[in-house]
Amino acid sequence: MNIQWFPGHMAKTRRILADNLKLVDVVIELLDARIPLSSKNPEIDRILKNKPRVVALNKSDLADEKVSKQWSSWYNSQGYANIFIDSLKGTGIRDLKRKMREIMKDRIERDRQRGRIFRPIRTMIVGIPNVGKSSLINRLAGKSIAVTGDRPGVTRGKQWINVNNEIQLLDTPGILWPKFEDKRVGLNLAITGAIKDDILDTQKLASVLLEILCVDYPQYIKQRYKLDTLEGKKGYELLEEAGRKRGCLVSGGEVDLTRISSIVLDELRGGKIGRITLEKPEEDIYRNGKENDIKTD
Repeated sequence: MNIQWFPGHMAKTRRILADNLKLVDVVIELLDARIPLSSKNPEIDRILKNKPRVVALNKSDLADEKVSKQWSSWYNSQGYANIFIDSLKGTGIRDLKRKMREIMKDRIERDRQRGRIFRPIRTMIVGIPNVGKSSLINRLAGKSIAVTGDRPGVTRGKQWINVNNEIQLLDTPGILWPKFEDKRVGLNLAITGAIKDDILDTQKLASVLLEILCVDYPQYIKQRYKLDTLEGKKGYELLEEAGRKRGCLVSGGEVDLTRISSIVLDELRGGKIGRITLEKPEEDIYRNGKENDIKTD
């Protein structure tokens, strides 16, 4: 079956976004730099409409730099203000603040001419689970004021946070959408950790990932897992060979596929395999029509 995951609290989050949109000046749409297309909630455009926004692509330190430049050019061509950031290390945060001020400069000038004391820019951060919203809030504030976690679904309610005299943030839970129309979207979200592993067939997921990397980043997986050759091998074959090279064996010399699957997924998500981007602006999300079904429990 396709990957589909839409916990009940996410339906509530959609209502929170719509109800509180009028309270904010500019929206920060937070995406995963490794999967800019798959991490974009298609309902966000409908909800935000013409509300000013900045597209912030997080985890840029894990993404392929060359592909990130392609995405930046694409967003610029579409008229979207965009910043590549790393919310953990603070890369791009200063540029993100500057970009918000630029977007609000006309309103700031109108307030100045009217003699009004300028109030902070009110912004809302929206994005899918585990994309790094709470980490971004903490980085903007310069202290730990939002709950963070390395699993999806940590933030459950809305909260206003005073970053400084310039910015107020409305934090909201991560939101997915009721159905992924493209199977590749669910696959990319699962690979990067936006969907909980405990509802996935991680062996199938890891094997599909290795097939993708075999095409796009063959040198990375050959080096990381000491694979002799990739030509003509399916995902499970690559996974089994990687397991043997890593010593992931059980009694009888069989490969512990569950263990090596977890290792491969964890190393991709932690950037240990290399800086990898799973989508390019010009690519069709179906990867030339090839669809992959990932089973859930």
